[in-house]
Amino acid sequence: MALKRRKITTEFGMASMTDIIFLLLIFFMLTSTVVIPNAIKVVLPQSAQQTPASPLTRVTIDGELNYYVAYGNEKERLVNFDEITPFLRQCYEKEPDIYVALYADEAIPYREVVKVLDIANRNNFRMVLVTRPK
Repeated sequence: MALKRRKITTEFGMASMTDIIFLLLIFFMLTSTVVIPNAIKVVLPQSAQQTPASPLTRVTIDGELNYYVAYGNEKERLVNFDEITPFLRQCYEKEPDIYVALYADEAIPYREVVKVLDIANRNNFRMVLVTRPK
């Protein structure tokens, strides 16, 4: 009875490594699409100067003249125009040094922006118009 000797190879199989890389790639692609900071599509006007203030409260007006409000890390919720003032007053009670960020689509009429600015002016809120950098 003859014993066969097997030769030991020193090669490394890359097939399992490519499987792991593809699984990691799929995982990162899926998790990166879950994190959406602002789900409302608004085309902001351009500006050369950006503000260093970090507003806690957000008012968003999209291209169809829908109003959205949010406080802190909460998601934007759709509201009527008449609900903006009570919402901002509630936020002011929580945080007296409130900065309100106004995200307004560049295609909306100017009067819609002025209406929201008027609410802030009547209630002594500090309003920041958010723009995109040039």
